Amino acid sequence: MLKVHAKKLNAVEILSLEGQIINGDTESLSSAVQLFHAGDIILDLSNVTVIDAHGLGVLLQLREQSLASGTHFKLMNMSERLSRVFEITRLNTVFEINSARELLMAA
Repeated sequence: MLKVHAKKLNAVEILSLEGQIINGDTESLSSAVQLFHAGDIILDLSNVTVIDAHGLGVLLQLREQSLASGTHFKLMNMSERLSRVFEITRLNTVFEINSARELLMAA
């Protein structure tokens, strides 16, 4: 089961995800992201173990919805395994992906 933990840091909403982003287990993520309509949303993927095609589709959909509402949508702390999935699917060219350190230095 995918768990979503939200924390706010100034105008940035950080959603720490834990578990798998897979078909049938993304409703909590979609609901959490749809609550925010301004500022930045950052998904912390450090505790995500698996993502499937459906999960990638959900991330793309949430990114588009966020951008349409004026919210910046970013990903951070991706494992090497997840990074490889994003490279193979070329989604690393679509999403803004950073480490926590890079995001803190930019703030």
